[in-house]
Amino acid sequence: MTVGISGSYGGLNLGDEAILTAICAQLRAAVTDVELVVFSRDRHHTAAHHDVDRVVGAREALRDELVNEVARLDLLLLGGGGILFDREAESYLHVPRMAQERGVPTATYAIGVGPLQRPRERQAVAEVLDAMAALTVRDTPTKRLLEEIGVEREIVVTADPALLLEPVDFPEEDLGREGVHKGRPLVGMSIREPGAAADDRARNNYHRLLAHAADFIVDRFDADVLFVPMERQDIRHAHRVIAKMAFVDRAAILRGDYTPGQVLGLMRHLDLAVGMRLHFLIFAALAQVPVLALPYASKVRSFLEDLGIDPPSEVERHAGALLASIDRLWDLREAQRDLLRARVPELQERARRNALTVMPLLDDAAA
Repeated sequence: MTVGISGSYGGLNLGDEAILTAICAQLRAAVTDVELVVFSRDRHHTAAHHDVDRVVGAREALRDELVNEVARLDLLLLGGGGILFDREAESYLHVPRMAQERGVPTATYAIGVGPLQRPRERQAVAEVLDAMAALTVRDTPTKRLLEEIGVEREIVVTADPALLLEPVDFPEEDLGREGVHKGRPLVGMSIREPGAAADDRARNNYHRLLAHAADFIVDRFDADVLFVPMERQDIRHAHRVIAKMAFVDRAAILRGDYTPGQVLGLMRHLDLAVGMRLHFLIFAALAQVPVLALPYASKVRSFLEDLGIDPPSEVERHAGALLASIDRLWDLREAQRDLLRARVPELQERARRNALTVMPLLDDAAA
């Protein structure tokens, strides 16, 4: 059987790469003989880093080349991850729409949707997804949004495929090469841009707020801080935060070119995780590292709810609230480890439903 996978792949985001790694592993475990074809934004990166049979440059291939690749598929999967949002949705709908025009079965694989405000894109998403043979989404807000824009096909809420990622050992020697030497507690931080709506003053305060948090961690817990970039642009924001810190010598940025599995392996060295990126939080939860999320998006809030963790309030704007939340989590970190041990397996079981949902479609294609 030949299965195509289309999404935001190509090394731009470590979370998306984790999703693709997990999808490939799930499909190979579920199907005895499967050819995996990935439609990627950087075919060279995907071919070098993933267990796939063919890679197609989704945005560089000519239309005739894409048609030929799509026509030979038995099934096309769209996802996972949050790929259908304003100004980008239609670019990700191009390959599944092409498959549907040629009678190739299509399905989503634990996608996230939103924000989606523009009428034209809402209509396009509804049309393409309604024509799919199966729909799985990674969270309830996505299901709610799809129903709002008019999707009538049954929508199954599963969980992010990256919850099934397997860790790769990250030895202490590698930490040393990154300028981190164990002997003190280690706190990981994940930050991203403050958002397009923020003005220059808000952006400046944003980096200062995170610098206060990092300094508090160093001073209060005698810990070192390691910034873990999930996208390349995160490095720039980490530098801006460190530049505003008082304890500059106690902060480092992870710089090596690591796989998602290696970054997941790194998590076992952390005593606490503070961050914004969803998959950084997922990695921390998988490693049972107590986590404080800065909930910049609904997908982060939804993940916290699935874990049974109350999202902290006002931490994005007020240093006092953020520092108090960090201090409280440090005191309660063993209780949160117990919570993660109990809740993560439930989410992993939901993530396994993604492959189970698409297997009947392959059975139909084989018949």
